[in-house]
Amino acid sequence: MEIVSKKPAEGESAYARQLLAGFGNLRFTATLEDEFRDQQRHINVKLLRTSLLVGLCLWLLFGVSDWLMAPSELFIPMLVVRVLVAVPMLGLGYLLWRGRDLLLLTPMTMLSLVLVGLGASAVVGLGHSRDIHYPYEGLLLVCMAGFFLAGLRLNEALLCAAVTLLGFTAFEVWAGLPMGMLLANLLFLLSGNVIGAVGCYLLEYKTREQFLTLRLNRELAEQDALTGLSNRRSFDAHLETLWQQAERDGRGLSVLLCDVDHFKSYNDHYGHAAGDLVLQRIAEVLQEAARRPLDMAARVGGEEFAVLLYDTEPADAQRLGSLVVEGVRGLGISHALSVTSQLVTISVGLASRQHEKPQDGAQALLAQADRALYRAKDSGRNQLQRI
Repeated sequence: MEIVSKKPAEGESAYARQLLAGFGNLRFTATLEDEFRDQQRHINVKLLRTSLLVGLCLWLLFGVSDWLMAPSELFIPMLVVRVLVAVPMLGLGYLLWRGRDLLLLTPMTMLSLVLVGLGASAVVGLGHSRDIHYPYEGLLLVCMAGFFLAGLRLNEALLCAAVTLLGFTAFEVWAGLPMGMLLANLLFLLSGNVIGAVGCYLLEYKTREQFLTLRLNRELAEQDALTGLSNRRSFDAHLETLWQQAERDGRGLSVLLCDVDHFKSYNDHYGHAAGDLVLQRIAEVLQEAARRPLDMAARVGGEEFAVLLYDTEPADAQRLGSLVVEGVRGLGISHALSVTSQLVTISVGLASRQHEKPQDGAQALLAQADRALYRAKDSGRNQLQRI
């Protein structure tokens, strides 16, 4: 007997691999990175709604400061700048409250933040053109908002801060600020941005770590440790979900219930370690049958497996079930004590929900698949039977 097991790395969780590999550069593998960003976009919607409302109010309230502190001839130009900057912020607000087009969320947030930074720089430049002591420290608040309140990743926040500082420098040169004072102001702003960047890095690192840990824990709670397939609890929950969706959408749903033939005698003869390898190989065959997003392959007992096939016609489900029987037999794993075959084989029971007929429920469908499985066993095993 020769059984080739899959490499451990192939069965290991992608979340666990990423935790072990590290992410000091704040970057995951492509698939996990997309998953992480998608989650963050949905989380950040609520954060950005609050931040935008507060930011817009503060931005306009600073107009009162302009009126009180700036020379009278500069108030109108400063007011124009503030109104022009408020427009894209209102556009971002429209996206946030609409709750759609989330892919535009980050670009719109960055655009709004950059415009606020440049607008604030323009206001400061106008002020310094008449009074070199006009306060500029508010620019640091804009940068801090990018690091901590805008839901941006570190590199995105750094880009916004860099554009803001470049704009500040350009407007200060235009205003004719003495070089010594300009350098001192820049040093203050740069120091504040360094502190903000370090804080943002630590925050994003912990957010990514928490994402991986929570997904890994959820995966462990829903997966069978030996085969990597879904476990019984996850299967039962998914069956109920798919049943309700099939009822709502008028779609078909099929269940393949599988049992490895004479597995106890295999374990007794070859040992439990060899039996575990057999289950892993069979799991690979079943996973191939459940490749679509809503399909599921699960280990529901010791040597019992199940496959859920959503929106599949009974004839197609029967074809897939037959391929499972052939695939397991095709593994060519010797079973000297089997009275069915000299190879490891599997029996499969199939039950299908037909959308044009009334049905009793998900558990009734599972019971039908169980009866079909017993019929397959009573008929000689190594075959598929259908109810």
